[in-house]
Amino acid sequence: MFASIKSLGVSGIGGYGVAVETYISSGLPGFDIVGLPDAAVKEARERVRAAIKNNGFRFPVSRLTVNLAPADKKKAGTVYDLPILVGILAASGDIAHPGADAAFFGELSLTGALRPVPGALPMALSAGREGVRRLFVPAANAAEAAFAENVEVYPVKDVQALIRHLRGEEAIEPAAPPKPVADSRALPDFADVKGQENVKRALEIAAAGGHNILIVGPPGAGKSMLAKRLPGILPDMSRDEMIQTTEIHSVAGLTSQEHPIVAARPFRAPHHTVSAAGLSGGGTVPRPGEISLAHNGVLFLDELPEFHRDVLEVLRQPLEDGQVTVSRVAGSVTYPSRFMLVCAMNPCKCGWYGHPSGRCRCSENEVRRYHSRISGPLLDRIDLIVEVPALDFEELRGKTAAESSAAVKARVDAARQIQRERFGSGLCNAAMESRELKTWCALDEEGEALMKAAFDAMNLSARSYDRILRVARTIADLAGCDAIESVHLAEAIQYRTFDLNA
Repeated sequence: MFASIKSLGVSGIGGYGVAVETYISSGLPGFDIVGLPDAAVKEARERVRAAIKNNGFRFPVSRLTVNLAPADKKKAGTVYDLPILVGILAASGDIAHPGADAAFFGELSLTGALRPVPGALPMALSAGREGVRRLFVPAANAAEAAFAENVEVYPVKDVQALIRHLRGEEAIEPAAPPKPVADSRALPDFADVKGQENVKRALEIAAAGGHNILIVGPPGAGKSMLAKRLPGILPDMSRDEMIQTTEIHSVAGLTSQEHPIVAARPFRAPHHTVSAAGLSGGGTVPRPGEISLAHNGVLFLDELPEFHRDVLEVLRQPLEDGQVTVSRVAGSVTYPSRFMLVCAMNPCKCGWYGHPSGRCRCSENEVRRYHSRISGPLLDRIDLIVEVPALDFEELRGKTAAESSAAVKARVDAARQIQRERFGSGLCNAAMESRELKTWCALDEEGEALMKAAFDAMNLSARSYDRILRVARTIADLAGCDAIESVHLAEAIQYRTFDLNA
């Protein structure tokens, strides 16, 4: 007696089809699972056996072999509990075969109740590509899986409900695709920040073009407060961005029945004690790290020099390529990691270097040593460096209302719309390659002369040259100008003039 049931698995953040082949033969009773199963998959034998018996079915007293094909690919997790149970019941003749257009995944409790599993959205997207039209998943995963919109997703509470549906006794209603809802908590507003107009302007430019930014200033100047208000001015996510981001968070186990879809841009702020693997991803079975969880959003590194050197160097390749490859014994996976890097740091170890009060007692060598914790190649990948001065008493007691995040966001949205029309995709100015730079960042004679003077005076690298052009293009977009003018270029250049080695 044989039955083959369709299921799915996850590799990286992508799903793939798995055939759960069940064969019941004569011989000494036994239950074997083959096809490179990990410990969690092997333990499915006891969960499935108990679920079958506790739901009134007879477990076969025969030789039982379950093969997970393709057999050369490592299978991990508890997603195969449900298809194994369905395969055994179909091979035993207790239920009719559900058909080639049906697929199953989910974890079983000993009583037959279904528990959620990570990776529901990637598997649902893969199911549509595999020709599956009916997907049976745990009820807690149904909303997330239904966002794929390419299959009918059936929320299954327990084995009894599934059996009644397959026998045509009591149908399960397909889950409706969820409407993405952003976090209901109000985001911090720029209107709460007194002064610091130069930093707000830099953050507006960064948001409009997707640029990386470093904020330097003494303690209490508002570096972290300003950075945490950046999500309030970022453009809304497109459906494709929601899918990409939700796939990563789903694989990491960060989605839930209450919040199945990531509808707001992520803001990840790891502590400076994070490891290189925690930032880039890893583990025995590779999982996404902070730079991938920040995909389509913001990665905020506060107290930048306090991070370990090897941790910061992990950022260099993802900042250029927009993806990170993690290689482990269990396999090699590639995760997307196109994010805005926002960093904050003090000007010296005590934090008061250059302050008018003269409170700093650091020597020049100590200041240079503190700055040297950040490598030149990493700094070269940052588009804007802006200084946050300490506020004086008059600024703090000022009654003038600051501009709200909503007003700034309106300008950011307008600039991003220009970029969407220009590139015909979700590409933003920060991601322009050489071809786009030549087309959209051409300079007139005055601009060429200004750029040459800056290049020679500041000893710029080729990468810095390109990044200044990208920032200037964003400034021009915010101003609604088709061409980059010298005033736009001058503003972009001044965001590279702060010298950390001074």
